[in-house]
Amino acid sequence: MTDIKLPPLAPGVEKANISYWHKSAGQAVSEGEDLVELVTDKATFNMPSPASGTLREVLANEGEEVKVGQVIARIG
Repeated sequence: MTDIKLPPLAPGVEKANISYWHKSAGQAVSEGEDLVELVTDKATFNMPSPASGTLREVLANEGEEVKVGQVIARIG
């Protein structure tokens, strides 16, 4: 199982909001494929999947604020 954590985004940016999940739990995902759209005070961007597999769990819902380093999903 691979934990998907919110990566460091930019200097001084410690959190982001989950805007949109491109995949749902149970769907296959490929490494490098857009997984989730994130919104910060300064930018909106897509975070690619760091691994291939099945999205097993989504731990942060759309609209939720998450901190850098927080586990937001798991791929297995």
